[in-house]
Formats: sequence, C-alpha cells, structure tokens
Amino acid sequence: MSRITRESLLSLEEYHRQRDSLREQAIKQKALRRVYLGEHVTLAFEDEVTLRYQIQEMLRIEKTFDDEGITDELEAYNPLLPDGDNWKATMMIEYTDPDERAQRLVELKGIEDRLYVQVSGCDRVYAIADEDLERANETKTSAVHFVRFQLVANMIDAVKSGHSIAMGVDHPAYNVRIDEIAPETQGALAEDLN
Repeated sequence: MSRITRESLLSLEEYHRQRDSLREQAIKQKALRRVYLGEHVTLAFEDEVTLRYQIQEMLRIEKTFDDEGITDELEAYNPLLPDGDNWKATMMIEYTDPDERAQRLVELKGIEDRLYVQVSGCDRVYAIADEDLERANETKTSAVHFVRFQLVANMIDAVKSGHSIAMGVDHPAYNVRIDEIAPETQGALAEDLN
C-alpha cells in the first residue's frame, strides 16, 4: 500500500472546496470497514481513504500549511496504513457510563492482546497492539488501541480466494466471536492485501 505524501495532499483551499464530497466518501468507507465485536468493542480498519481524510481534517482544523506541520501529520498517520500483508485497525472499547467504563477498563486489562482474526482453514492471528506507544498500565487497559494483524502467505491467498474471515476476543471478561464478517467488509479488507 502506498504512503500518503505531501505532494498527494490537497491545499487547504482545495480541500475546503472538496470537503463535503470527501467527507461523504470517508464516512461510507469507514462504515464499510467497521466491525462490531459485541456491544462494547469496535474495530475500525484503516486504509488510504480513511487516513487521508483524517490527515486533511487535522490540517484544516489546525490551519496547518507549513512543511513541518504537514510532515508531523504524515508521520503520525502513515504507520496506520496496511502494508499489503496485514490489517491495521483502531480498537475502541465503548461504555457510555463513565463509572462503568472505568470499572470495565480495569476488568479488561490485556484485552488488546486477546483480539484476533481467523481466516477460514487457518490459525487465529492475534493482534499486535500499540507498537507506537504503550496505552495500558499496571492496573487497566486503555479505551483506544492501535492494532496490527500480521498475515502469512496462505492466509492472504485464502482471503483473496473468498474464504470467510472470523473475528473475536477471547478475554476472560469479554468473550465474543463473529464467525463471518459482512461480505462487503471482507471485500474491503481483501483489497488491503495487494
């Protein structure tokens, strides 16, 4: 997957002109690439469209037009792009009540390491979490984690051949499995493996 470069970004003025249509495209793409694991864990799989939109939005909000600021945004977001042999996602643990969320984040310590994908006929692949920065501490996990699922050649071939993709969490305090993600989501994730 190619990196997003300074030259490929729109100027603030051009982005402003195209923002509505780009926002609509990004919203559709994000919905297509989202997997809900039970009621409280969501995976948002990133790609060039979702990350380009996030970069352009950050530059717009911060009114950044200098090379250093743009480079900082690119360096923050480009590592989240899939590399052709993996999937990268933002994992969100969501509880609306702040007290319940605080309690559950203690109970769910380590959940980011018990998140997995499984291509039909293959072993589970557990997430590699937070390679950039440790987000959990000794007593609790974080509500947001950045994860990577590293696939091997036979898994990639199986996905490209249309084999189903399962996802789940096997943590003692949160155990859920989806035996087959939506076909549209599977198709979008298969495109990441080129």
